[in-house]
Amino acid sequence: MTTTPVTPVPAARDDLSVWPASATRRPHGGLAVGGVDLAEIAERFETPAYVLDEAEVRDRCRTYRTAFPDAEVLYAAKAFLSRAMVRWIEEEGLGLDVCSAGELELAVTAGFPVEKILLHGNAKSPHDIEAALRLGVGRIVIDSPSEIARLAAAVGPRGHQKVMVRIVPGVAAGGHDKIRTGTDDQKFGLSLNDGHAEHAIARILDQPQLELVGLHCHLGSQVTEVEPYLTAVRRMVALMAHVRDSHGVVLPELDMGGGHGIAYRPGEPAMDLTALARRMRGELDRSCAVARLPVPRLLIEPGRAVAGPAGVALYRVLAVKRTGDTLFVAVDGGMSDNPRPALYGVRYAPRLAGRHSTAELCPATVVGRHCEAGDVLATDVELPADVHPGDLLAVPVAGAYQLSMASGYNLVGRPPVVAVDSGRARLLVRRESLDDYRRRDVGL
Repeated sequence: MTTTPVTPVPAARDDLSVWPASATRRPHGGLAVGGVDLAEIAERFETPAYVLDEAEVRDRCRTYRTAFPDAEVLYAAKAFLSRAMVRWIEEEGLGLDVCSAGELELAVTAGFPVEKILLHGNAKSPHDIEAALRLGVGRIVIDSPSEIARLAAAVGPRGHQKVMVRIVPGVAAGGHDKIRTGTDDQKFGLSLNDGHAEHAIARILDQPQLELVGLHCHLGSQVTEVEPYLTAVRRMVALMAHVRDSHGVVLPELDMGGGHGIAYRPGEPAMDLTALARRMRGELDRSCAVARLPVPRLLIEPGRAVAGPAGVALYRVLAVKRTGDTLFVAVDGGMSDNPRPALYGVRYAPRLAGRHSTAELCPATVVGRHCEAGDVLATDVELPADVHPGDLLAVPVAGAYQLSMASGYNLVGRPPVVAVDSGRARLLVRRESLDDYRRRDVGL
């Protein structure tokens, strides 16, 4: 891949505040990430394609380690996982939070230390539990009362497994109803309000093969304010004090989950990690002092905040048409590789990436190629009025919960993942092909 000089263009047209730190403008109007021109990536690997900036991932891991020096930071694999990502996470000193046997086994076969892995999920399958125990996962988070007996039986009378229990602290936070998990009206965890959490803790403590090492909570996703975490810390410490007083057990760990919000479009709020770390640590120290508890080790689980801003999605424009007052720009991907706008209205800021245009900016709606009216990738975005088929569009903040949630709708095939770093591009995950579908379809 060649390197060309950077040249300035008008800031109003090219705000790169939500792009990877390595993003630079090219003289022809294009963009480079990690020293690689996005247009060259599109030509070499075709579109749709996902670009992942390795340096951005690593820098964000280091930011967490710096902000939370005394905490255990576990990357939430559900945001995006590949063997390369596993290696980067390990080399930067993070643990791993997985939700299935698939995520767990991919990590372990990629060489990740199994003792640094935490498994959770609201409905773990027998295969999930079997894999976790067979491989020796570090901790399992219990999410429901029925899971206690199932897990204890699977461990066996002479076995041993460290566990945590997921608590619903009754704190509303998150960017959308579908990604708020800290209140009683959703499927995760055990409520503080109805006594289920205390009852589950007592049952776990009665199982000698299960070692309860701490409490877990997760408020939701896209949380941009610190205060909800502080409220949750106070309530979790109060429960830890109750466990000590009722059972004589001092729990050594407290996992406050993740959900730290990021900006998808310029000007949007994002979580201030330095403020979060400082105030959360202060609240934990104060609450434990009041309760006369030793301060537990803090765990956090960032996923989106590590992977999201490091990713860029590339699409080729297939069609442009005006219907009424709306300019529709249709691309060669859509809800099969990014269902998030259709699921909960996420808003992105795509831009022209392959050429320089002096045309006036106009409002447009970027839509996908699938047979659904809801297949919309971005609404109310500004694109040059001369956008046309063949143009390259790039969508920043595409590294989390896009490809990991991708589907096989219309048998389009999931896009590849291309890593960029120091002027080099290499394939991490290949494009899904028609041959893949044919091999899976065995019913003829």
